[in-house]
Amino acid sequence: MSAQFKLLTDRLILRPLTRTDVSSIQAAASVRQIADTMISIPHPYPDGESERYIARQTADFEAGHSVTFVIEQRFKNTFNGIIEVRDIEREHSQAELSFWLAVESWGQGYMSEALKPVLRFGFEQLELNRLYAYHMVRNPSSGQVLRKNGLVYEGMLRQRVRKWEMFEDVALWAILRNDWCVAVAQKPELAVG
Repeated sequence: MSAQFKLLTDRLILRPLTRTDVSSIQAAASVRQIADTMISIPHPYPDGESERYIARQTADFEAGHSVTFVIEQRFKNTFNGIIEVRDIEREHSQAELSFWLAVESWGQGYMSEALKPVLRFGFEQLELNRLYAYHMVRNPSSGQVLRKNGLVYEGMLRQRVRKWEMFEDVALWAILRNDWCVAVAQKPELAVG
């Protein structure tokens, strides 16, 4: 994959992950509320995990398997979270969306705003046909963000993951390129933040 570029919205900049993000990721991901609803974030967040995460994401990007964006406030350069297009499958032209926000950024509409240009990026730059996302059923806020951005609820995967020694039901959402094109034609604001 060639060099990653930045995506802009009115309030946010979505930029490539760099080694300078180590301390911001470590601090934000160490908050228990983040790990509570994220399938892949452990708690306590181990020392050095942010360095390992950045190294993995960089290698996956270089191999063409994922693209990770740091969500930052555009005029403050404040770390807000992460959004990924990951597990890119060229054969089936699909990928998974994964995202999280630092606790202090919750409830301000940042994730919905960030998702719009990422969907556009996935369909136009990566030329994917399908983007999908999972969230724990007990985290309905993620489902609301996905629905607001045109993803369709496809079903529930019963006891799909184990978190805090409890099996959790997981919701599956997806959007197809054709559905996104129709939605953007009807509501152009869906294509930009």
